[in-house]
Amino acid sequence: MSTSDASAASFRPTLSRPRHGRMIAGVCAGIARRFGWDPTVVRIVAAVSILLPGPQIIAYLVLWALMPNDRD
Repeated sequence: MSTSDASAASFRPTLSRPRHGRMIAGVCAGIARRFGWDPTVVRIVAAVSILLPGPQIIAYLVLWALMPNDRD
């Protein structure tokens, strides 16, 4: 790994909930920011996934509880 690769990796956003731009708890916005995705797409995927059977709501609540808020 070169020096530029190491420095680029160190600037990757951490998994945290933003204080601005959140809809409900900021979980989808935090995931989108961490991976460089569009928050709207993540929110749509999360909303559609709730229609499928599985523990999506529990996973969202767990992430809400475990993901820290951004520092100011």
